[in-house]
Amino acid sequence: MAIEIKAPTFPESVADGTVATWHKKPGDAVKRDELIVDIETDKVVLEVLAEADGVLAEIVKNEGDTVLSGELLGMLGAAGAAVAAAPAAAAPVAASAAAPAASDDDAILSPAARKIAEEGGIDPNSISGTGKGGRVTKEDAVAAVAAKKSAPAAAAKSAAPAGDAPVFAVGDRVEKRVPMTRLRAKVAERLVEAQSTMAMLTTFNEVDMHEVMALRSKYKDLFEKTHNGVRLGFMSFFVKAAVEALKRFPAVNASIDGNDIVYHGYQDIGVAVSSDRGLVVPVLRNAELMSLAEVENGIATFGKKARDGKLSIEEMTGGTFTITNGGTFGSMMSTPIVNPPQAAILGMHNIIQRPVAINGQVVIRPMMYLALSYDHRLIDGKEAVSFLVTIKNLLEDPARLLLDI
Repeated sequence: MAIEIKAPTFPESVADGTVATWHKKPGDAVKRDELIVDIETDKVVLEVLAEADGVLAEIVKNEGDTVLSGELLGMLGAAGAAVAAAPAAAAPVAASAAAPAASDDDAILSPAARKIAEEGGIDPNSISGTGKGGRVTKEDAVAAVAAKKSAPAAAAKSAAPAGDAPVFAVGDRVEKRVPMTRLRAKVAERLVEAQSTMAMLTTFNEVDMHEVMALRSKYKDLFEKTHNGVRLGFMSFFVKAAVEALKRFPAVNASIDGNDIVYHGYQDIGVAVSSDRGLVVPVLRNAELMSLAEVENGIATFGKKARDGKLSIEEMTGGTFTITNGGTFGSMMSTPIVNPPQAAILGMHNIIQRPVAINGQVVIRPMMYLALSYDHRLIDGKEAVSFLVTIKNLLEDPARLLLDI
């Protein structure tokens, strides 16, 4: 009996998705709960698993096709029925297998591997896959790019593949057109929306990280041992400082809904995380109830899920305030863009040893610039500046976080 393979039920915030990768071809055997196809939405990649053992009988929606919630993607046939129908039904499959040059190798290329190959200037079809069924994995793409970089430039140019992703050598004037991913397109849409609908301003300050760094250096080993391997980073201090500041300035934690201002009696903090698909913002729910260890563990978990493409839509939905850390990439100063319908976003930056005056003396201190972008329709300049100063004071004297002063 044939089983329909359907797209997952999307949340209300997701209108549709795109078929990213079929991991099986018609005629391939499938095991129950085995990954069959990936559906890319503007937030996450959703995995569709097999409901039973069988054979992929038909693909209804090809890679790149747009699909709606619950829409038919393909058909899964019973293993016994597939064998019985082999003389008639399997012939096209066999013909396809006998002529690999005419097949679409991208059908067994993961989205992450494709992105790495394209950015590395390598034809994805030239990479040998080591994954199940010959699938090209992320590791295969990384290895291929590394091999290309290690080869002499002349050899790389002479060995350039003949596909539509040529190796870009010095002097080449080639161009490559790549479709924008749904995530990138959605990010672009929201950034333009934020800039066109908000009265967005940014205020800056700087924070002396000496006390936080000293505290972390003193207790990081004991912290990790006590909390089962959870490492003590800087982000947890910023999250806890932001939570306290949001309590004192509730407008920064609010949002606009039509002509109403919605004040939130909780602090759901979005933390920007880098992934192969771009920047994603999973949310720490009720961060006001979390300890430093719980914050660090939550961020580490989100980071791993982002790298593995396992973040759920629920984990990336909502949030009352966002923190982004451009300092991890060396950013000295930037103006982050507010994530609607939130009212503000805090930008962290690189820590630089700089001379500063303290009590009339010039000393060298680890300094970081902070940036708070905010919606001026909801937050006055005085509130924004005071909010940022509060975060600065809490970080420069971390004991305030424990004493609630």
